[in-house]
Amino acid sequence: MTFEIFRQAGYNITVGSRSYVMKFDDDTLEGWLFRAQEISRYVESGIVDAGITGHDWVLENNSKVKYVSDMLYAKSGTGKVRWVLAVPEHSKMKKPQDLEGKRVATELVQYTRKYFKKHQVNVDVEFSWGATEVKVPDVVDAIVDVTETGSSLRAHRLRIIDTVLESNTKFIANKDAWKDDWKRKKIEDLNLLIQGALAARTKVGLKMNLPKSSLAMISDMIPAMKSPTISPLNDEDWVALEYMVDKTIVREIIPALKKAGARDIIEYQLSKVIK
Repeated sequence: MTFEIFRQAGYNITVGSRSYVMKFDDDTLEGWLFRAQEISRYVESGIVDAGITGHDWVLENNSKVKYVSDMLYAKSGTGKVRWVLAVPEHSKMKKPQDLEGKRVATELVQYTRKYFKKHQVNVDVEFSWGATEVKVPDVVDAIVDVTETGSSLRAHRLRIIDTVLESNTKFIANKDAWKDDWKRKKIEDLNLLIQGALAARTKVGLKMNLPKSSLAMISDMIPAMKSPTISPLNDEDWVALEYMVDKTIVREIIPALKKAGARDIIEYQLSKVIK
């Protein structure tokens, strides 16, 4: 998905089948593919000037970086995930304190330890390489795992008893790189185009022709970002109207526009929306 967003932002990236090196169609950019868990450490140390990773891994690594922006996208479309404390669905444990002396598996080890320390609960937190859900209850008593919808946890008959951390994707930069005028401008320009591509993923454009007599009524029907673009037509009694609207409401608006007198309605996809 990240590569798709970069392409929409105007950057074509290629990666060899056995290579971690990303090649951009911009001679001033070069990049590497790292695990999300590693990126904030490499950004902090200056191995790379900027990176895209989860806020959770910045906190887990305790990395000192510059937060450039949020990049709100995820598999579910909400852009946010949760790290949750989960136990077997029929367990009597209902709060963190009930795990006193128990074993907890997670990939987010350091942050989980801080979480239990904050709650003054002594637990044995162990690292899990994956498939964490299947370790309960035979290997560990509970897990701290990441979820978007909770469906995987429910499928493994686990029950969430607390949210440990909410996270989303972040665009981050090395603090020294951010102080460099050229690098900062490059990072800011890249961020502007990425944010424009992200904004465009939630909206579509609408064009239509309509009688001038229906203009006020139709304008009131469509929640738009700002005032619409209105253009005259050869027929002085008609105008052309153009809007940007949220994708979620288009299916409701188009039939209503037709009933209100709009004609030649066109819906089109957007590449970028720069506010």
